[in-house]
Amino acid sequence: MGTIRIAIAGVGNCASSLVQGIDYYRGALGPTPAGLMHTAIGGHGPGDLEVVAAFDVDRRKVGRPLAEAIFAKPNRTLAFQPTVAATGTLVEMGPVLDGIAAHMADYPEDEAFRAADAPAVDVARRLRETGAEVLVCYLPVGSERAVRHYAAACLEAGVALVNCVPVFIASDAAWAARFRAAGLPIIGDDIKSQVGATIVHRMLARLFADRGVELLRTYQLNTGGNTDFLNMLAQERLQSKKHSKTESVQSQLDERLAARDIHIGPSDYVPWQGDNKVCFIRMEGRGFGGAPVELELRLSVIDSPNSAGVVIDAVRCARLARDRGLAGPVLAPAAYYMKSPPVQMRDSEAHEACEAFIAGAAAAETGKKIAAE
Repeated sequence: MGTIRIAIAGVGNCASSLVQGIDYYRGALGPTPAGLMHTAIGGHGPGDLEVVAAFDVDRRKVGRPLAEAIFAKPNRTLAFQPTVAATGTLVEMGPVLDGIAAHMADYPEDEAFRAADAPAVDVARRLRETGAEVLVCYLPVGSERAVRHYAAACLEAGVALVNCVPVFIASDAAWAARFRAAGLPIIGDDIKSQVGATIVHRMLARLFADRGVELLRTYQLNTGGNTDFLNMLAQERLQSKKHSKTESVQSQLDERLAARDIHIGPSDYVPWQGDNKVCFIRMEGRGFGGAPVELELRLSVIDSPNSAGVVIDAVRCARLARDRGLAGPVLAPAAYYMKSPPVQMRDSEAHEACEAFIAGAAAAETGKKIAAE
């Protein structure tokens, strides 16, 4: 089947896990190995992804081979594949725009971003020159202008987009129409982890409802020590993330909770946690006869690898959609893989729809059904 030529915008911890994972799972055949949801999608295994372009703005990464840059500071994620095969791809200078929060300069060298002293490349031109087919957007939360710049570059260069961040592109009607008009698929917005805070909270909220327990109030508090959490110390950059995570859980409820009864979002930056994310979920409900039901859960994960397997699936679904001539938001994979898809579904239904899409079973009919709902 050949390779899937991808570009990466933002060579942070998540990109590090993705690139390591491509190498780690190269040649995976047969039963699905631990850490993956699918061995093959559209005939492509995880190792068929080839990173042909990478963009960042940090001076410790720009100009370096991608295989080295993924381990450069301030990246702090698990090096589960400490030696990655060299590809010849260099990290190029992207546009800064609003990609660096001002407060990042106040932190030590090991943690903060420092912009490279280099002119930004023409992203659309580089996408064309490298033959990229899918761009994976990993820019920092709150980078509204920068994400839109890369989305526009995709449209200009004829490249599909997997938007892993809570800047709303696929779920925005105007942007969706632009990708549809360009004949390009897009899967977004804001990647779910495999077993992360959002997917667990969604499933528990649905469990309460399905088992006849009225959810009265809930919170989800998250702490971490990676640059994602450091970036979100700026409250103005945090709002889109809080909205994405809150609405993702609200979408699973038969009746929405009042704003005062639901609190979800990144809570604090704890430097020594590194890429370890700790989530605390509390749910209070009312069961049979009005008897109280209370649930408390603590989830600890290495944040970046927890999403990389989902991204590998989303990229392969974007290529599959492109091979099938689909354009605009790819609804079933978006509903399953993303926190803020164009159409929210229950996760069990999203899983069935995504499997049907991958299998090619009535793919067009599945998409029409989801859109109608």
